Amino acid sequence: MTTMSSGRARSENSVLLDVKGLKKYFPIRRGLLQRTVGQVKAVDDVTFFLTRGETLSLVGESGCGKTTTARCILRAIVPTAGQVLLSDNGEMLDVATVTKDKLHSLRRQMQMIFQDPFSSLNPRMTLLDIVGEPLFVHGEGNAQERTDRVVELLRLVGLRPEYMRRYPHAFSGGQRQRIGIARALALNPRLIVADEPVSALDVSVQAQILNLLLELQETLGITILFVAHDLSVVKHISERVAVMYVGRIVETAPTEELFASPKHPYTEALLSAVPKPDPRLRSERIILQGEVADPANSPPGCHFHPRCRYAQGICREKAPVQEEIAPNHFVSCHRARELSLRGVARLPS
Repeated sequence: MTTMSSGRARSENSVLLDVKGLKKYFPIRRGLLQRTVGQVKAVDDVTFFLTRGETLSLVGESGCGKTTTARCILRAIVPTAGQVLLSDNGEMLDVATVTKDKLHSLRRQMQMIFQDPFSSLNPRMTLLDIVGEPLFVHGEGNAQERTDRVVELLRLVGLRPEYMRRYPHAFSGGQRQRIGIARALALNPRLIVADEPVSALDVSVQAQILNLLLELQETLGITILFVAHDLSVVKHISERVAVMYVGRIVETAPTEELFASPKHPYTEALLSAVPKPDPRLRSERIILQGEVADPANSPPGCHFHPRCRYAQGICREKAPVQEEIAPNHFVSCHRARELSLRGVARLPS
């Protein structure tokens, strides 16, 4: 698979998406009157940005809030607080607060690729209907023009146009994901949110889909937010990586820098689990003790401190603030500047 270059600085290119202080709390209701007795803080003060044409990967364990963050960005879920600023003709519009009419037009610019290629396609619709549906919803062209566009899209993702009269059950998992990608590209969006698009596929098919996304990005200049839990996958597609834990981003850095020199203990633990086929590169895996913190009852101080082998008194008492410890490298850890953490080793060339 092709490897992307290291992350670009924010000033090198204009920002397409700027997420500031994003929060999504789900109420816990109990009793006959369904009174709110607490909040599940699924996304808790998330901040990051994407520049035009780059890929940012959002990674973390299952249940850390990655998918909720992605859906809040598209306003498939209404955020509790924060801003989701999307550039529209030079103006930054807040997706979280725009009117429904404006949101309808903004959705042309941002589309989603779903995790499960088997359940994300309507089994009663042909490829022509599935891929052409966004065009129909937004009033693009007549029937023949929409058919011609579907033919173009199917060819773009590596499927034969004569398949357009078939139904999803006739295709493999990898082919179905290609159909999902074609549907996402129908309106020429500028932002694609890919929610674990390869996690349900075989490893060999994963490589094909990742390379397809890289080719499409180079051809069409799209910006991608790639949600995943597998760091060995994101290394090959992303320019920057944001690591998420219990609703918060704990580290963001250019991909190669994060893999070589992580600054947060949670990132170090994730990297230790990346498969290394070369025995000379293998090292002892870091097994985190305890359970993932409950987002409805998070521990005081740093959320990661009950599982962190480097935790000290301040970690249990005070929540760390995000700071830039190197160019374009942000970390939320009290000991980020003093710890020397293990990354993914490389063999000398």
